[in-house]
Amino acid sequence: MSRIAKKPILIPEKTTATFANGILTIKGALGELKKAIKPVIDIKIADGSITLIPVDSNIETLALWGTYASHTRNMLAGVSKLYEKRLIIEGIGFKCDIKPKEIILNLGFSHQIRKDIPEGIKIVADKSAVIISGISKDAVGAFASVIRSLKKPEPYKGKGIRYDGEIIRRKQGKKAA
Repeated sequence: MSRIAKKPILIPEKTTATFANGILTIKGALGELKKAIKPVIDIKIADGSITLIPVDSNIETLALWGTYASHTRNMLAGVSKLYEKRLIIEGIGFKCDIKPKEIILNLGFSHQIRKDIPEGIKIVADKSAVIISGISKDAVGAFASVIRSLKKPEPYKGKGIRYDGEIIRRKQGKKAA
């Protein structure tokens, strides 16, 4: 049983939520998010709150109950305040350029890496930092992990792409005899 999903989810001011044909739609000041909900979970919207009710009590339904409650909370927060991930690029010659629809990364390979920026994602680049922001927590986190996976930080010099605040355990390396 999900303790998170048992509580009703309050809808903030200037935000509207509707549920029709298995799709939960949340509109706010920053945009609109939609999520398909499986029919094993019923959603009731009344009195400024959203209540999720499982249809039956098998393991899959109870797992989805808590998952959908978390997704709903994230959607409500995202349409009123942007989610943001900050990536740090470390290494000599490592840099990134932002074009209108793509990000171009120089990560020490013989070629540049080009990635298309998904819809709803905004990217800002500083000298050695990339800030990825958007209203969907899923999309921001997924795109940040794709960028990080291009050159994970290595433990000897710490070169690569890491999240801001991520601690890389450093190794000593070879010792001179």
